[in-house]
Amino acid sequence: MILYYHPLSSYCWKALIALYENDVPFERHMMEDPGVAEAWLTLWPLGKFPVLRDEARDRTLAETSIIIEYLDQHCPGAFRAIPADPDEAIEVRLMDRLFDNYVMTPMQAIVADRLRPDDSHDPYGVGQARLTLGKAYALLEDRIAGRYWAAGDSFTLADCAAAPALFYADKVEPMRGGFPALAAYLDRLLARPSFARVLEEKEPWWHMFPFANG
Repeated sequence: MILYYHPLSSYCWKALIALYENDVPFERHMMEDPGVAEAWLTLWPLGKFPVLRDEARDRTLAETSIIIEYLDQHCPGAFRAIPADPDEAIEVRLMDRLFDNYVMTPMQAIVADRLRPDDSHDPYGVGQARLTLGKAYALLEDRIAGRYWAAGDSFTLADCAAAPALFYADKVEPMRGGFPALAAYLDRLLARPSFARVLEEKEPWWHMFPFANG
């Protein structure tokens, strides 16, 4: 297995968490390393990461949820991304979509705006993204209350999505003051060894994140 990734990418973190949960052996191809970007674009011309290359099966996979389901099938372990029960699986996939579409996406819009030149900012777009995050926080607060993990008692695909989404979103639109269930859940994610490892590994590049110092 080869993972093409960037050490600050929230979606790359999502895939890394799944890899670390089952101690899947893989080769790291980081975007900062010479020649990696060219090889990555040859494999996936759309220019999105992460990309997983399974040389043994001659498969190239993109889109993190798909990558994690693929790992679930071909590299099974104690961590199962998708429950066997169909109804539980639907809830996991729903929570995965909620975190990706309504937490990760608006968070990335806010970060992207901060990185733009001074004459290219989009205050209206940032405002809309913050509104979406607020609505998502409220919905997730109600949905997660009473649960230990995002979709129930087991750590799943949904939690792989939630960890980077909430970590980054809390940097750009803090939520701890008004959403206690969500804040407690984020604390549990931060203590999860797979995510703690991701956060430790990001440190050499963390200064590049525009909200690193608030």
